[in-house]
Amino acid sequence: MLDLTKLLQQSIRLDQDITTRQQIHWQQPERLQNAMVSLDVELAEMANTSEWFKVWKIHKGKADAGKTKRETLLNEYVDAMDFFFLVSAIQQWTHLIPLTPVQLTDLSEKKPTDLNKQYLAIKHLLYNAYFDHQQEAYRHAWHVFLKIGLVDFGFSQDEIQNAFTAKNQVNETRQENNY
Repeated sequence: MLDLTKLLQQSIRLDQDITTRQQIHWQQPERLQNAMVSLDVELAEMANTSEWFKVWKIHKGKADAGKTKRETLLNEYVDAMDFFFLVSAIQQWTHLIPLTPVQLTDLSEKKPTDLNKQYLAIKHLLYNAYFDHQQEAYRHAWHVFLKIGLVDFGFSQDEIQNAFTAKNQVNETRQENNY
């Protein structure tokens, strides 16, 4: 089962550790801008890894060394998820992140739709959230993002939970080794 509150807490702890270790002193506007750009880049990396938009390619998807295409995409997906969490924390919108088991099931039961349209919708909603401070736009972007993972990419809640936790551990180890 996907415990978004637990993942959110892991993400916030890691961010606080990085900020302390690296002695990063942000002003809130710069911190939010950096997190939004990071989220934007991670979403693009997710799209580029899956290659859904590359209509000219027969064999879509990229794989990192020693990983399957699915594992590589899941890794990129949870990287983007981490920045959704970070932006919500910076904006003090963490209440938008948790979903009930029923809400997660409802999202999981939606039909696959055009990934290009969903991707562009997420970007549009995130820009509205950033430039116009629209919490509801952020919530909707978050739900579309979750739907892409659960439905369009076909990841299970457990796969997402486990991949996020594993990636968080990798990031913690990196910090311990002066990444």
